[in-house]
Amino acid sequence: MRSRTPGRVGRPPVGPVPMPAPVVVAVVVAVVVAVLASGCTGGSRPSTSDSSSQSTTPEVSTASPTVSPTTPPPAPPRGACYRLSARGLARRSSTAPAVPCARLHTARTIYVGRPAATTDATPSPAPARPATVCPGKLAGYLGGSATDRHLSRFDVVWFSPTPEQSLQGAAWFRCDLVAFDRSSTLYPLPRSGSLKGVLAHPHALRTYGRCATAAPGTKAFGLVICARSHSWRAFDTVSLPGGHAYPGVSKVRAAGVGVCKSRARTESGGALRFKWGWEWPSAEQWGAGQHYGYCWVPS
Repeated sequence: MRSRTPGRVGRPPVGPVPMPAPVVVAVVVAVVVAVLASGCTGGSRPSTSDSSSQSTTPEVSTASPTVSPTTPPPAPPRGACYRLSARGLARRSSTAPAVPCARLHTARTIYVGRPAATTDATPSPAPARPATVCPGKLAGYLGGSATDRHLSRFDVVWFSPTPEQSLQGAAWFRCDLVAFDRSSTLYPLPRSGSLKGVLAHPHALRTYGRCATAAPGTKAFGLVICARSHSWRAFDTVSLPGGHAYPGVSKVRAAGVGVCKSRARTESGGALRFKWGWEWPSAEQWGAGQHYGYCWVPS
């Protein structure tokens, strides 16, 4: 699994092989015995030809063995639902069975990718990479702005065939939508309706947003989806300058302080006294692609 979300890890028996059918060998031995019948005259006796001179070489057929082709396991269907745990998201493959979407589930497949078919005349293009494809599919599925998606507890994970399925010819990857409840648990997804375009609704973050049990930087601080009991909420993000290398704690901390304070004042309605918080990314989060931080206010 590969992901941008704090606390997430990056978001990736040999099946029976048909034995050749036994070679069928047919042996045909032709022995021809020629009896030369003489006339019944005089004292002549019938002469029998020497069987050794009439022996033949056995004929052996060379039938080719017949091998039944193996049918690859089918790819998972788009829209399938699964009951996954947060701990299982780091695995490259998942053997969890699909469950009816009308029952409790924590993951839903929003896209199934397949490598491009190739021929001898057409060179193989570079295969689609889940780490690139799946985040893009998530953005198109959820809708809303990039800030909306960053403020939500939604994320995407991807799975590939198991080693056994790969040996049988399976070639696909699936992108699954999940929502984090707390840092180490998943939030149940709706049992009816669709989440497609959910973040385009103005109040979606009241349910699926990023909230906390206490102010950022305190010991009681813990992330939770806004549908749960909470006392603080993230209301905006601040993009941070920098390249691949982490700029350092002092720089990322200072980069968002003034911006968050100004935006929190606006969020509070221009009050002279207000509380606010700034959560900057760690080096690990920066390396995973999170080049932004969160602005917080009491909720």
